[in-house]
Amino acid sequence: MNLTEYLSGSIDGIFRRALRFPLASPRESSFLIRAAALQKKAAGRRLQAEREGGPVPPFLIASIASRCNLHCAGCYARANRICADAAAAGELTAARWGELFGEAETLGVSFILLAGGEPLERPDVLEQAAKTNGLIFPVFTNGTLFTEKALGRFDRCRHLVPIVSVEGGRPETDARRGKGTFRLISRAMEEMRRRGILYGVSITVTKKNLDSVTGEEFVAGLRENGCRIVLFVEYVPADGGTDLELGEKEREILAGRQEALRADFTDMIFISFPGDEQQMGGCLAAGRGFFHINPFGGAEPCPFSPYAGTDLKTGSIRRALGSALFRKIRQSGLQAEKHAGGCVLFDRRTAVENLLASLD
Repeated sequence: MNLTEYLSGSIDGIFRRALRFPLASPRESSFLIRAAALQKKAAGRRLQAEREGGPVPPFLIASIASRCNLHCAGCYARANRICADAAAAGELTAARWGELFGEAETLGVSFILLAGGEPLERPDVLEQAAKTNGLIFPVFTNGTLFTEKALGRFDRCRHLVPIVSVEGGRPETDARRGKGTFRLISRAMEEMRRRGILYGVSITVTKKNLDSVTGEEFVAGLRENGCRIVLFVEYVPADGGTDLELGEKEREILAGRQEALRADFTDMIFISFPGDEQQMGGCLAAGRGFFHINPFGGAEPCPFSPYAGTDLKTGSIRRALGSALFRKIRQSGLQAEKHAGGCVLFDRRTAVENLLASLD
């Protein structure tokens, strides 16, 4: 399998599916048609880069903010000291993020997933993303900061796609994210539905909520509220081990139910991470399909493997892709191993640390 062609074909399939949606507004249809055309051009750039010996991934993950206004139970980012109550010194400036977005577009990246912390805490960076309209920016947000100004930006800049984090219904979401969170999320969803904004949800799947969040009733409720994208993210324990992470049996159940949901809800897109990676020969981190940029410019294999081999405060994305750490991870065979819960490189963090130490 040629991974570059496979990933480009998968992205193309997502757009073909999305273009069949009964969209709520002509502006959304116009955006999807334009985005599908831009994706084809980006795919061509990636194929050319591969021929020249410097492959480019279709995705980047950018944690643009260290500040977050919530204290979610078991938050990996807080446990890993990536996010806190206040913005940390040394974060990349909005201007520098804008330069990185521009380079990514030129290289042939299709999507930059904006995360944090809470990305809506950095409206200055979101404005830089708004100016880079050759990319699509899924914005992973806790859903509590949808002010009129924030909603207006999403309405105006359709290539910024809100992805709201939920844990299930009101009891599950409020239990993990704080009382009243679900009410704020529901209000934001209703306003996005009213405005015809394409949006999705990100669901952290655990043994505890697996049955409910993959149930037809729950998904039908999301669709009724205007949601068209569902991303199932397997829980990664902040402390390295709980009884909530999925085992092999639960991952098989998730995969089967996701296929059933795709058949029953043809006007929605369902993606599982890292479950869908198994079809692509394993973990896509370290530049194989994506890599992570932390709030301070460190280029890391992925958010759950926070080891920076390159500093993007001054370096380039192209340089990061060719970094010694990323190369060693791709050549090590680690990424082809099965994960035992959540993420291969998280499970094999000692091996990654050894690779990093070997660079000294």
